[in-house]
Amino acid sequence: MIEVSDVRKSFGKLEVLKGINLTVKKGEVLSMIGGSGSGKSTMLMCINGLEPIQSGRIVVDGIDVHAKSTDLNHLRKRIGIVFQQWNAFPHLTVLENVMLAPRKVLKKNRQEAEQIAVRHLKHVGLGEKLKVFPSRLSGGQQQRMAIARALAMSPDYMLFDEVTSALDPQLVGEVLDTMRMLSKEGMTMIVVTHEMRFAREVSDRVAYFHQGKIHEIGSPEQIFGSPNQPETANFLKSVHGA
Repeated sequence: MIEVSDVRKSFGKLEVLKGINLTVKKGEVLSMIGGSGSGKSTMLMCINGLEPIQSGRIVVDGIDVHAKSTDLNHLRKRIGIVFQQWNAFPHLTVLENVMLAPRKVLKKNRQEAEQIAVRHLKHVGLGEKLKVFPSRLSGGQQQRMAIARALAMSPDYMLFDEVTSALDPQLVGEVLDTMRMLSKEGMTMIVVTHEMRFAREVSDRVAYFHQGKIHEIGSPEQIFGSPNQPETANFLKSVHGA
């Protein structure tokens, strides 16, 4: 379980998160929606320990993420994160890219790491691309490789930060299909997304962020069908496809 309690985060004088409270249970898919700058991506970075917080607590399976005694490198083995930009190593093949973390971080031998990488690359539909270099992949394939790379660490949680926003529209579907597959398999996921149809179909709950706060959180049926807050309704009207 991930528990976020009264979390505040500032960049200089700009307060980006203004007292966030949130609980995500094992096996749940939570989508975070809202305008740019509303704090969604920053929230993900704080959950993963990539950004410090000013106050409040984030607890993952009983571990206080931002406690001085917490081994963040150990904790991050359990929390996979995939960004908009996949940042692959261009001089390594797809297989070698995915093998890297199991070898360097999990200390697997080459054979074990290769078995792990092959399994996850096949799982995301890239079994035919093992020996290819990342530059030869489409954007959607590169993003699926990034998902396989995160899965190779056997995480308990997956965080997705607008992973389709840099893709051409025709490539978005293949990445979302991979995420749908993970949700059906019971992966706990927090997804920052502008894809309203995905949020509506796959999420257990949807949180609407506005000006650094969660203005509303509820089931997809409630959020998209009858939002309680006028800000939520106005945002959904402004988003194509909502």
